[in-house]
Amino acid sequence: MSDAELTSPLRGIIPPMVTPLLDSDTLDVEGVGRLVEHILAGGVGGLFIMGTTGEGPSLPHRLRRELIEQTCRIVAERTPVLVGVTDTSPSESLSLAAKAADCGAAAIVVAPPCYFPASPADILEYLRHLAAASPLPAFLYNIPSHTKLAFSPETVRAAADLPGIVGLKDSSGDIENFRQFQAALADKPDFSLLVGPDKLTAPAVATGAHGGVNSGANLFPELYVSLYQAALAGDWEKADALQEKVVQIYDTIYHAVEDPSSYVKGLKCALSCMGICSDTMARPLRRLTDPQRQIIAENLKQIMAE
Repeated sequence: MSDAELTSPLRGIIPPMVTPLLDSDTLDVEGVGRLVEHILAGGVGGLFIMGTTGEGPSLPHRLRRELIEQTCRIVAERTPVLVGVTDTSPSESLSLAAKAADCGAAAIVVAPPCYFPASPADILEYLRHLAAASPLPAFLYNIPSHTKLAFSPETVRAAADLPGIVGLKDSSGDIENFRQFQAALADKPDFSLLVGPDKLTAPAVATGAHGGVNSGANLFPELYVSLYQAALAGDWEKADALQEKVVQIYDTIYHAVEDPSSYVKGLKCALSCMGICSDTMARPLRRLTDPQRQIIAENLKQIMAE
């Protein structure tokens, strides 16, 4: 089995990769290469592109296809590549899924389509259609803060019986909600349950999560892999210390400045300070101001010195 093939369940840290840009409509291919190599050097369990951290919904479809192609080329089957295909149109999602399959990706990731209200029955029918037509297995992506629609434990449990639905990334930020997903899927040991928010990595792994899709692993992949391994081994003294470091990153990089999108802007700014890629954002977002960038630079310097 190559490293690019999915395990069942998928385990470890699967960073949601930032999308390096030269301008809002132009991919920074060299930056993608530097970022991919930086992340893979940390021993991660996979790579997730075009999620929230990757500004997936803001990227032109032409650029999304280019990102899939370039990422898969650079990864070269060293780890599974998961591709976010969330779109308001199921046909566009399936078109991206076909591109991902052609390029050698391992799976797709899909959130509920935003904008129109949808019942649980609507969502399940949408997933049934997607799973039947997708050439790749699919992970569900629960992020109600952004989509305004949530996958309920009951819907996920029903979806888990559909051929091709193989896991869930829960970014609800609620550990009790995550435990409800675990309880609903207790009879599906091969269904991968991954947690999104960095602050919940150790607590979720302690309750049986298979891993984390943690944005801070763009910056410090080895730290997050060590955190996951310590929690998995039950080394709570080490896990608690590493989780505290993760929380420091969360507070001083993601939310160090007043901005509604400080999370992804701060992360891109920190990667820019490290010389990995620029902090250019996809429209409609703009990068942080120079004074804000200076705050991130100073905080990053302090983190790296400790």
